[in-house]
Amino acid sequence: MKFKEFEHLSEYDNVLVVDEHGITIFYDLADLHILKQLGLKPEEFLRKSVTSFYKNLPIEKSTLMSVLKTGEPIWNTEQELTSNNGFTYTSRSSTFPIHNGVSIVGAIEFSKHYYQKENIQLLEQFASHKIYRKNNTIYTIDNLISQSNVMDEIKRKINKVASTDSTILITGDTGTGKEIVAQSIHNLSNRYAQPFISINASEIPSTFLEHILFGTEKDHLSTTPNITGMLEQANGGTIFLDEISALDIKLQAKLLRVIEDKLIRRVGGKQDIHLNIRVIAATNENTDKLMKDKLLREDLYYRLSVFQFDLPPLSERKEDIEALIDYYIEFYNRHMQIKIDKVDDEVLHAFQQYNWPGNVRELKNAIETAYNNASSKDIKLDDIPVKIRNYSGVMEKITLSDHKINLKDKVEEYEKSLIVRELKNTGDKLAETARRLGLSKQLLKYKMEKYELR
Repeated sequence: MKFKEFEHLSEYDNVLVVDEHGITIFYDLADLHILKQLGLKPEEFLRKSVTSFYKNLPIEKSTLMSVLKTGEPIWNTEQELTSNNGFTYTSRSSTFPIHNGVSIVGAIEFSKHYYQKENIQLLEQFASHKIYRKNNTIYTIDNLISQSNVMDEIKRKINKVASTDSTILITGDTGTGKEIVAQSIHNLSNRYAQPFISINASEIPSTFLEHILFGTEKDHLSTTPNITGMLEQANGGTIFLDEISALDIKLQAKLLRVIEDKLIRRVGGKQDIHLNIRVIAATNENTDKLMKDKLLREDLYYRLSVFQFDLPPLSERKEDIEALIDYYIEFYNRHMQIKIDKVDDEVLHAFQQYNWPGNVRELKNAIETAYNNASSKDIKLDDIPVKIRNYSGVMEKITLSDHKINLKDKVEEYEKSLIVRELKNTGDKLAETARRLGLSKQLLKYKMEKYELR
């Protein structure tokens, strides 16, 4: 057969191989949710007769069994299949015999699955954009859930800037969705089929950051192996550098050269490597203060912020809360073995009153907590985290007797009390305290210094 006859195989998602008896010996599926809909676990799909998974697939109707019997390929055939648990879908496939030079020893089938109208809700359990699973992303602009004007404007700007190659700086508190914005830009750009490489600079010891970013090159005097750095891994695509100020000043200078010249040199290397990458950076801290404190180079800041997104905290866009609740209920209905219909009005009121220091991420976690506590199809007040449920009451306990203290002082007084309480609850563990408060470790340190808590 000529090569062009096989060109259409690229349209298929799945591969299945059986031995000469029709027993499955290998498979590769675009999405393992397919097995879930068939009522199978991955290990249960191997070493079974290929016809045993379906109610309506006798041996004489099986394309794989027919090819094993005749030795002739079957091209582009559609079958309606019903699994043993009653799930029905249409499979389009092409099937070929496997020869060992003497006899047929097996068969290979390439297939794609299609779903009937009544099963359309199941499609949300499959990745809607398969390419995004292959470029290291999981988010698109559809994951920015909002009803507020400020977020609608941000999404409009994302659509506009995605078509350029300009560097971008994203600022916003922890949990506001900086990585979702970065991935959305990548997936809307012409780079979407190339890698999206994400690195949080604050999570990697500074002594290793240069090696991880730029890679290493072995020379005859050292035992350092050749390592491809993350900047090289992003070639053709996008590098997302979160917590950019965690890079030391020397490394920031090297990054500036990458942005301006698109050139890198591995640690220990002697040759420059040309890259075609887009750089997106992010920080949850005040950039003016970072530059004032010499934690962020001014020239790097101005080069990064060719286009800047300032993401608002959830407390400043509370009109989005109801839409986010609906979104995460739908999300967890698909991913947990629990069906929730709605939240009670009391819960909605509590969510609207709360200040959400952890932003959208904290709201998502609050919904997940409620799923684990819920005893009915409605989320009730007792199901949500205690600190959200009691928030209004806690605020009322702050004394208002001293009329000389202004609002800013009262807010800072309350913030300080929360930090003191959580430090005590965690035994002065900064990372855990920061996590509980929905802050970065760096921001927590800053606030502790501000309130003289060290």
